[in-house]
Amino acid sequence: MALEERVYRTLIVSVSETFNSSFGAMLSAWNFSPLRFVGSVGAARRAVSEQPYDLIIINSPLPDDAGIRFAIDESGTKPSVVLLAVRAEQYEPTFEKVSEHGVYLLSKPTSRGMVTSAMDWMVTTCERLKRFERKNVSLEEKMQEIRTVNRAKWILIDRLKMSEADAHRYIEKQAMDRCVPKQAIAEEIIRTYA
Repeated sequence: MALEERVYRTLIVSVSETFNSSFGAMLSAWNFSPLRFVGSVGAARRAVSEQPYDLIIINSPLPDDAGIRFAIDESGTKPSVVLLAVRAEQYEPTFEKVSEHGVYLLSKPTSRGMVTSAMDWMVTTCERLKRFERKNVSLEEKMQEIRTVNRAKWILIDRLKMSEADAHRYIEKQAMDRCVPKQAIAEEIIRTYA
């Protein structure tokens, strides 16, 4: 699927109507949907507990917080890409706090070109995180298959007094002969003998 066809769930945390309308107009032209706006860190925390977001854009400061802790929390614990927009005089000290956590930082005021570049970086990072997530799921599935096959081998060793090599060959041969995965054979053995 081409990048133009992908859709990114986006949360904008900002109390500024000017910021919201500017970002909203830019993002609605691209594939950012649903595009949700909230006006405080408290509302943002509720929003992310209801559904995950691919991209989170925070316009600091907010009425209840600067948004720095929220940005760090969301960037570190979830597969969300976070952009924190801060006043130019706050850029340096904020960068020191958030850079090691993978939070993107944008100095305000900014230009349309800079926002476009930042969104491109965020989308690229989002795609990278999704790829790692898919690999992680695949690896977990493979580990589960290995655990299931090993459990079945130990059942064959214990109940049918096979050697480990014979139990392994038995499971592989059954899988090849029946054109099914080894995990399916292992699960049958577990159901039969356990």
